[in-house]
Amino acid sequence: MASLGKPLQTFRCLLRELRQNYGVNRYRKTVAHSFIREHFRRNQVNNVMWDSPKEFRASLNEACEKNKQVTSEKLCLAHQELHFQASTYLCLLQSVRNHIFFHEEYHGKGERTVEEVAGLVGFKIPQQPGGKSWKG
Repeated sequence: MASLGKPLQTFRCLLRELRQNYGVNRYRKTVAHSFIREHFRRNQVNNVMWDSPKEFRASLNEACEKNKQVTSEKLCLAHQELHFQASTYLCLLQSVRNHIFFHEEYHGKGERTVEEVAGLVGFKIPQQPGGKSWKG
């Protein structure tokens, strides 16, 4: 199984993809942004993100001892699940953005001239000496 990386890095990448998809000023008003922000905040204690469930449980127990509260074990189990779902959603957002880019770039636009097709693959059509075209 591939490494998920750090949760904070995944969170920042998700926000970057939302910003690219919705625009700089509009992405904060989306449901996806509020959902992601709320769930990442819910799965951290004292503004710290963890790399392993052991670190998370230790921090949670420490916070509970300070506050004398009883917590649910569900939080500990949901931490890794949330990170996995977030990285999966990040992959989806990146793939959709790439698909739209390539679709707009290479989608058929009807008949193209020889010069357009050559330019699309990176070639240049040779010119006849004197700047005249090959067409008579």
